[in-house]
Amino acid sequence: MAKKQQARPSGFVLFDVIYEDGTQTSNRKVPVTELGGLDGDAPARTFVEIQDRKIAEMSGSARGRIKSIARSRRPRPSAG
Repeated sequence: MAKKQQARPSGFVLFDVIYEDGTQTSNRKVPVTELGGLDGDAPARTFVEIQDRKIAEMSGSARGRIKSIARSRRPRPSAG
């Protein structure tokens, strides 16, 4: 009997990144496949750092060092 394949999570998780110079970027996409396991969200920082390096190579303008990274909060629905 064939084993049933488990569904792999797809999509992205959004992160807010704060840099040491005080600038912030919001809603940085990190693939779900990069997260989880024993490291939890820690791989997101590495993924964003790699993205920043690639962007810097293309633009010629480097980003500062990352101070903190956290999952983006979903906006609350407005009351109305």
